[in-house]
Amino acid sequence: MIITRPARPGDASEIVRLRRLMFAAMSGEDSPGDWERTAEEIARRQLADTSRPGLCGFVVDGDPAAGGPHLAACSLGRIEERLPAPGHPTGRFGFVFTVCTDPRYRGRGFARATTEALLELFAARGVTRVDLHATEEAEALYRSLGFAEHSTALSLDVSRWAGTVSPG
Repeated sequence: MIITRPARPGDASEIVRLRRLMFAAMSGEDSPGDWERTAEEIARRQLADTSRPGLCGFVVDGDPAAGGPHLAACSLGRIEERLPAPGHPTGRFGFVFTVCTDPRYRGRGFARATTEALLELFAARGVTRVDLHATEEAEALYRSLGFAEHSTALSLDVSRWAGTVSPG
């Protein structure tokens, strides 16, 4: 039996370690940097703030005999509160943005277990739709959980606009 638990502020450094592994697996290159310290600070702060919808997740603890206390896997997401709409009376939407298993623990169902726990939490908190971006390797897992294409996703990097538009 896989034991999942809610992510806590003290898990922040391990969550960032797992995210770095995830990004390296996705891009084929390891990219350490200042983003790690910033991500750890944000994760710690947001996981501590349970007063409103926001960052949430589930983890599986690793075997301490395999290198001291560490996480074997995590699934993280956000609850965003938008204006309600037909079919979405709470206005709460979920987004899964990190699902990662340490290579030492892959193939044991940890990604599924943590993601199912996260989806159950989303449902309990009134979320009516959950979105995610899937890698080819993980697509079958997400489809088996009921995910399907919803719409055409478009993105825009607005960093080039910084300082060109007056806020307000």
